[in-house]
Amino acid sequence: MGSDAAMIYAYTLLQRTTAARVRAAFPVLGSPAGLAAEATVCAQLLQTVARGDNLVLEAPLRHWAEELRRR
Repeated sequence: MGSDAAMIYAYTLLQRTTAARVRAAFPVLGSPAGLAAEATVCAQLLQTVARGDNLVLEAPLRHWAEELRRR
C-alpha cells in the first residue's frame, strides 16, 4: 500500500512545490505502510541511479533516503 503514491512522489522531487502537493494528496505517505513503500521505492530508484539511469534524481533521492532513515 502506498507504492504508487511513493513512486509519483519520487518523480516530483525535482519540483518541491509539486512534491509537497503530492504528499498532501496522498495521506498514506508518512503512515507506517507508506513509510515502508517510500523506503522501497527510494531504494529501487537509487539502484537505477547506480546503473546510470535517473541520474538527475540522485541528489534528491539521497536526501529523501536520509529523511527516511531519521523517521
